[in-house]
Amino acid sequence: MTTSVFDNIDALKKELLRCMKCGNCMAACPIYNIEKKESSVARGKIALGEIALSSEDIKIDDETLVKLLFNCLVCKSCMMACPSQVRFDRIILGLRAAIAKKKGIPFVKKAIFGMLKNPELFDKGMKAFAVMQGLFLKEQQEKRRTPKGFMKTLGKRFDENFVIPELSKESFRDKVSEVITVKYSKCKALFFTGCSVNYLFPEVGEDLIYVLQKNNVSIVTPKRQNCCGMPVMVHGDIDTARELARKNIDVFEQSDCDYIITVCGSCGSALKTEYPIILEGDSNYEEKAKKWAEKTYDISTFLLKVINFEPPKGKLNLKVTYHDSCHLKKSMKVFAEPREIIKKIPGVTLLEMKKPDACCGSGGSYHLTHPETSLKIASSKAEDIKSTTAQAVCTGCPACMMELFESLHRANAQCDVIHTISLLSKSYKEEEKGNV
Repeated sequence: MTTSVFDNIDALKKELLRCMKCGNCMAACPIYNIEKKESSVARGKIALGEIALSSEDIKIDDETLVKLLFNCLVCKSCMMACPSQVRFDRIILGLRAAIAKKKGIPFVKKAIFGMLKNPELFDKGMKAFAVMQGLFLKEQQEKRRTPKGFMKTLGKRFDENFVIPELSKESFRDKVSEVITVKYSKCKALFFTGCSVNYLFPEVGEDLIYVLQKNNVSIVTPKRQNCCGMPVMVHGDIDTARELARKNIDVFEQSDCDYIITVCGSCGSALKTEYPIILEGDSNYEEKAKKWAEKTYDISTFLLKVINFEPPKGKLNLKVTYHDSCHLKKSMKVFAEPREIIKKIPGVTLLEMKKPDACCGSGGSYHLTHPETSLKIASSKAEDIKSTTAQAVCTGCPACMMELFESLHRANAQCDVIHTISLLSKSYKEEEKGNV
């Protein structure tokens, strides 16, 4: 029998018992900081999970309990503060998986997750929406859109201050060659684009390709790669997450690459941290998942610790601050590397926030399902950014970029949002122009 918390209730109960109820998680939890309710924090959710799995009074699919267990960003902040090293990410995802097995996946989610399992269908759907987005979204500024018409009736979040990136009519993977070989190649890296870069931020992908070519790295960008599975995993659909993981690993196995590179903390976390967990006990994929997890790097770590990149000479004259993506710092343990890269860019001054690793409030779909709490968390982050007087905020996660665009817009802050790799790319391009 598998010992995974996603399949074995006894294993899940054992994880719950690790919590000694000290309450250290209360100071770290962004949701508790807003709501001030015991049910908002990890300790409270663990207590509820214990009752639901061991008592006849409350069932795991109780509607109130379900709402409480989904009121979580899965940001892992509580784990950073826990003296008992409680693996709350496994607990909350295990509880949600138990809910999904008992209650089933809601129809809308099931339809969306079903499309993710069929990348060709998902790609057609995204491109169709890109063509039709003008019916629902109006242009706010270059490559930014806000709701119009009936979308404003879909909930509090969709007001005139809601800003999202424009959906690209041509995906990044359509535009880039699947294999790019450079002369004097140091190694061959597989670029796992993730959905956000592929459809919303293709320029980030282009900047990554440019930087890797500048540093003599050959790149493979498989067109058959799938969603990383993190969006379905956090909603309890472990079966679909496993299917996506296996399909991606099959792609990795056929690539003949030395490394996997990510520019998204959530995607990187899925490949490096989650795949070995959800595929534990799978005789065909467990060892493959572990192998590729060891070969997976965030781009900042790859540049600094794997290939010893050539620092750029192009001067930017820019004050920037850095936002730590939750999954990038708390799951992949990457936080020093992006800052070191930023400091190597001529003319760039790094101004730290008071709480650079405080969650931005996105949490994937959390900002849509819990708009009031999310907006308050995002507002606090925006004010912290504003207080630095930085001209731009860098981060290593496209989902965080989306949230920061909106929160800074709501705060009337004159501050750009840029991926760390794009900042590095800008410096290289200024060097080519002779601006050193």
